[in-house]
Amino acid sequence: MLKTISCGEVRAEHIAKTVTLAGWVHRRRDHGGLIFIDLRDREGLVQVVFNPDNAPDIHATAESLRNEWVVQVTGSVTARPDGTENPNLATGAIEVAAERVKVLNESKTPPFYINDESGEVDELLRMKYRFLDLRRQSMRDTIIMRHKVVRFIRDFLCDRGFLEVETPILIKSTPEGARDYLVPSRLYPGRFYALPQSPQQLKQLLMAAGVEKYFQIARCFRDEDPRADRQPEHTQLDLEMSFVEEDDVLNLIEELYTRLIETLYPDKWIMRPFPRMTYAEAMASYGTDKPDLRFDLDMADLTDIAADTDFRVFSAVAASGGIVKGFKAPGCASYTRRQTDGLIEFAKSYGAQGLVTIALTGEGDLDDLTQDGIRSAAARFLTIEQVKAIAHRTEAEPGDMILIVAGPAKTTNQALSALRNEMGSRLELADPNLIAFAFVTDFPLFEWDEDAERWNAMHHAFSMPKDGHDAFLESDPGKVIGRLYDLVANGEELASGSIRIHSRELQERVFGVLGYTKEQVAERFEQLLTAFEYGAPPHGGIAPGIDRLMMVLTGRDNIRDVIAFPKTQSGFDPLFEAPNIVEQNHLDELHIRITDDDTGDSPTI
Repeated sequence: MLKTISCGEVRAEHIAKTVTLAGWVHRRRDHGGLIFIDLRDREGLVQVVFNPDNAPDIHATAESLRNEWVVQVTGSVTARPDGTENPNLATGAIEVAAERVKVLNESKTPPFYINDESGEVDELLRMKYRFLDLRRQSMRDTIIMRHKVVRFIRDFLCDRGFLEVETPILIKSTPEGARDYLVPSRLYPGRFYALPQSPQQLKQLLMAAGVEKYFQIARCFRDEDPRADRQPEHTQLDLEMSFVEEDDVLNLIEELYTRLIETLYPDKWIMRPFPRMTYAEAMASYGTDKPDLRFDLDMADLTDIAADTDFRVFSAVAASGGIVKGFKAPGCASYTRRQTDGLIEFAKSYGAQGLVTIALTGEGDLDDLTQDGIRSAAARFLTIEQVKAIAHRTEAEPGDMILIVAGPAKTTNQALSALRNEMGSRLELADPNLIAFAFVTDFPLFEWDEDAERWNAMHHAFSMPKDGHDAFLESDPGKVIGRLYDLVANGEELASGSIRIHSRELQERVFGVLGYTKEQVAERFEQLLTAFEYGAPPHGGIAPGIDRLMMVLTGRDNIRDVIAFPKTQSGFDPLFEAPNIVEQNHLDELHIRITDDDTGDSPTI
């Protein structure tokens, strides 16, 4: 080895010992004689001192060192002089007096400062030079913690009798809600593999095979538009169990995440047991199936009150089958016109036609509220009794502001949910150290696609209906509730799962609701349906995303910051410049012809 100890591991117990270090020059300081460098490796920093009186021959070399040069240093560990210790550094009590130094590799001037943690470095530049970006402490620590999280998960499940089984990456194209990435076959011209969106059918086949407890840290691929919390490829913990009910899966996941956080993130705290709510309850109270429970701001349905008002915006929506909902913004009655106008524009950006604000500017109890204590564009259309009823329903008090949206249920919930999160952020209501896990259960099995005029699976086609709900499959699919569940935390969906169908007859009925012909079912799913006829056990599972989990654990807003080599928002890789053009002979081998001769320049990134 070129070093006897890592830079970040040198401590006071090593004083008077000779060590050999190797790493990158993080920072160099010349104090008019003494030269100090912070030497960095994966484990951290240590200060190295070059004294011309003790080692004049290497002092000249030290003068030439620059940031990011790779060097080897041998020297004696000494205590730092009194008053120069750095309590913020693990190695801050000591320094290494250099006796020998060797330059292992020089470095060009980096395109950005490696020791700049301000967050102001352009993200595209960081991704183009990701090998430099990963040297930064924040990125290095995230990658190390990701390794520890995955290792903890593996050990936890292995200790509970799970088998880790790898499933194929090259499989058959099967619809699971997004487009497949296709891989042309050289040996079978005109035919294609697909990269798996998830190992869904494969893990169900493993249950039919008698594995009983399976897991895998699986790579999954979906050809869909990237977002801040989505990438073309992602990593998930794929997990399946035989002979289980919903509670068995949920209790296992709750124990896994609780122990993981207690072990690896002791500064975080969680609520135990994890709250559980149905999909209907989540939508009613939070307008979303992935609520952020770190703060209250529950929503209230005001449709019945609004229907009896003279405010046409409310009454017309109520009469047309829409909804009127709102929530209180505590202490915001003093918001200026400019601030409320900003909230209105925010709500509109999420699909709302508008936003009605009611500021309760009076003092005392709500029962003492008068018309003079109300500030709202809708005030003249609402009686004092109606305002009080709205305030009681939203639990608002004088000093609060009530935010109300009226319209179709989908857009109203969408806008209010975004507005609720925005107010939680503005008012700093969320404890940054709280990870508010919750399970959302009892999702509808199907949702109606207005554009395509057909039913789609809300999660996927392999989920079991709740007992008795299979009676509605053909007559009223919208009434079917599935044995479906999600794990959410801090406004992010971390996992989806379900108890699976294990009967061929029931699975074929579900496929029928989704519009598949018998020929399509046979072509795409025959392997799974055949397995169901050979004694497949009842089974269920869940698939927590590793990338989103790391986002929540590290408090990041962007999934790209927790992945070693991510794609951009547009799905482009600036480091390898992928996707890119391939040589014609490769296309010829695959029997592929590009019909548009103008392939253009590099994609817009």
